Amino acid sequence: MNAVGLDLAEVAKSNAPQVLDVPAAPGPINEKNEKALFTPEDSSPSRSRKDSLTDPDGKEYPTAEEVDTLRRVCGAVPWGAYTIAFIELCERFSYYGTTIVFVNFIQNPLPPGSTTGSSGTDGQSGALGLGQRASTGLTTFNSMWAYFMPLVGAYMADQYWGRYKTIQISIFIAIVGHIIIIMATIPSVIAHPNGSIACFAVGLIIFGIGTGGFKPNISPLIAEQYETKHPKQYIQVQKNGERVIVDPTMTISRIYMYFYLMINVGALAGQIGMVYAEKYVGFWLSFVLPTALFLCCPTVMFLMRNKYARRPPTGSVLTKALKLWTLAMRGRWSLNPAKTLKNMRSDDFWESVKPSRLGQNKPVWMTFDDVWVDEVRRGFKACTVFLWIPIYWLAYNQMTSNLISQAATMELHGAPNDLINNIDPVALVIFIPIVDLFLYPGLERMGIRFTPLKRIAWGFGLAAASMVASSVTQHYIYKLGECGDHPSDKDCKAAPINVWVQTIPYLLIAFSEIFTSITALEYAFTKAPKNLRSVVTSVFLFMSAISYAIGEAFVSLSADPLLVWNYTTISCLTAVACAGFWIAHRGLDKQEDKLNFIPESSFKGRKLSYGGQAA
Repeated sequence: MNAVGLDLAEVAKSNAPQVLDVPAAPGPINEKNEKALFTPEDSSPSRSRKDSLTDPDGKEYPTAEEVDTLRRVCGAVPWGAYTIAFIELCERFSYYGTTIVFVNFIQNPLPPGSTTGSSGTDGQSGALGLGQRASTGLTTFNSMWAYFMPLVGAYMADQYWGRYKTIQISIFIAIVGHIIIIMATIPSVIAHPNGSIACFAVGLIIFGIGTGGFKPNISPLIAEQYETKHPKQYIQVQKNGERVIVDPTMTISRIYMYFYLMINVGALAGQIGMVYAEKYVGFWLSFVLPTALFLCCPTVMFLMRNKYARRPPTGSVLTKALKLWTLAMRGRWSLNPAKTLKNMRSDDFWESVKPSRLGQNKPVWMTFDDVWVDEVRRGFKACTVFLWIPIYWLAYNQMTSNLISQAATMELHGAPNDLINNIDPVALVIFIPIVDLFLYPGLERMGIRFTPLKRIAWGFGLAAASMVASSVTQHYIYKLGECGDHPSDKDCKAAPINVWVQTIPYLLIAFSEIFTSITALEYAFTKAPKNLRSVVTSVFLFMSAISYAIGEAFVSLSADPLLVWNYTTISCLTAVACAGFWIAHRGLDKQEDKLNFIPESSFKGRKLSYGGQAA
């Protein structure tokens, strides 16, 4: 038995080559196929390295000893994944390019002599003049709505439509939302603010529905382009003769790194470009351009329809997963919450509801195998990991709110205060390739396993450090500014601090995103049952909505003279969450390889399709 509790039989079962578009055969046939993985001369589990597991095509799979000892590397990313990354770039350009100008459109009145909302170089863009309360209310609703609707979009994908079809339908819905929002910016409509805001609100709701269907499905789809072809680890001999393991988990991690890079390229271009479109031409252009680029999404999806690997919906899978959990909880509830939690974490919690254990007593809805129970257990574990994420987002969200206001109280040297936060996406575009090509491989060569849960914990720590830096900066603004602890007052001069000092918190936040946000997307994909990937991803995305709700409790601290307390409190919360997260999940971290080696269940639904009708 090795360090992660895997024996050779378990590795053999996991690494057994499977035909993904045909459900695994039951019982004896699987066992026979598993034995066939060994060479005819020796089917004994005690095998040497030269007799490693092989499939009929000659692909070699690692033994348990090799899993522990060989270096792991990434595989080649299929070109189809890059087209999905481009689709994500276009969608993020359209989303952030559109939403970046919402505040000015709603809050500020039309500049003198303007009918489109443009202000020129020295003026302030605006349209409806409804004030800060209306703009804050609608923009907060949009953020929460966009992160709530993924629960619905994921359910539809896993239950009824499949990811590809759900994405296409969601794109169409979002385009309708875009068009309605554009209608609200027509000069003749802007002239009637009540009609314009009503049109805008309807477009916002429809736009959010489309976003909600798109977000939880696009990230699993990109990773499935590799995973469906290379679901298991395999041996590769390097040019220097070194035997290495090509690890799908590491490859999927790389895919998500560059997926996230494309998100930030799209967001950066959209945010910067549409601010200038609004300022010099009008709001109609800042909404039309994102819509035009968004039209690339359905075009690319249609052209690639016969190239993408698509997993079909499986029907009532979510219902069965919830019924399974309810069955496992039978007799484990207690008025004492601590005892209930202890019962839920008992070793036999999931084992007791496996079909083989229930035998003839299993309910009629239990049409799956034991392995799917293990997959569901793994998916629930991922969701418990995500329960900590709202605290992380609470720190992250300061970047798009209070840190922008903080910048306005420092010496800007000609830079707009709402431009400084673009340090974050610029840093991500620069450092994601560095982390992927140098940091992660370097740690692997040193024998350091920087597992997903370790990365997430480090991300929490960096986010806490970012808030410390913000708190220190705010302290010196209060100390050095001529208005003391009220630097935001109308007639106050900027504190004698260069605004680029904010580079420190923004860089720390950027690195925390690499470790926490990207890794959480990867974790959702690799730990969810294959027919519940969109749902588990949507749970991660929904944590943002919860974070926005928690953030409402900090509104009273988000003003002078309490901003130091705001940043300090959030820093302390994030640091405590970092420690609590690791204490709660360090045992799960030790099971990383074992969880990844769970063989694929035969409970899959219809056939996997490459451009066919199933999905």
